[in-house]
Amino acid sequence: MEIQVSERQVTDNDRVAWKALAQVPGLHCDPPQRVAPGIGCLILAHGAGAPMDSPFMETMARRLAALGVGVVRFEFPYMAQRRLDGKRRPPNPQKVLLERWREVLAQVRAHLAGPVAIGGKSMGGRMASLLADESGAEALVCLGYPFHAAGKPEKPRVEHLATLRTPTVIVQGTRDALGNHETVAGYALSGAIQVSWLATGDHDLKPLKASGFTHEQHVQSAAEQVGGFLRGQA
Repeated sequence: MEIQVSERQVTDNDRVAWKALAQVPGLHCDPPQRVAPGIGCLILAHGAGAPMDSPFMETMARRLAALGVGVVRFEFPYMAQRRLDGKRRPPNPQKVLLERWREVLAQVRAHLAGPVAIGGKSMGGRMASLLADESGAEALVCLGYPFHAAGKPEKPRVEHLATLRTPTVIVQGTRDALGNHETVAGYALSGAIQVSWLATGDHDLKPLKASGFTHEQHVQSAAEQVGGFLRGQA
């Protein structure tokens, strides 16, 4: 679907603010390429296994920026350490992940005026969902939400999603191994959450060839849906 965005250009003040934010150690910024109504900044966290500059994260950030949503990326401590020594590690304890989230949100708010959305890919989005209400973020974006661990649909991670108040969009593949369409349909989710399904998409939104869609099309569709959702929060 085609998304219409404002033709108003990014101002000098916008550029200065984003440039200053980009100087904060550990942050990677993709400033908005134009100004659109609604929420113009999304802090996007990586998933458990891939860093903030994975192909998925790079592509999503660029496409959102083109739609008028600036993206701030960062890494959790375990992933930042991997970048230094090349050793793979499991994610930090949840407490540490949430502390890092709060730190980054404070850094962004210190530099950028206006509403901010938080979210992420898989685990990054789940951590954002755990602090969305307390943080005062204007919106939550989850790309491939891990509703349950792989092979363990009997142990859902959805209790907090039943009472979530923050406006939320979850973009999910219908055959996601961590929460497919049939499984998620059985959950009691808050009315603040809308789930946008991508036909035959997996956890990375990659569809089956037989679907007639390409991975690129699904990623672009996800970006457009997120962009449209954030504009609707004006």
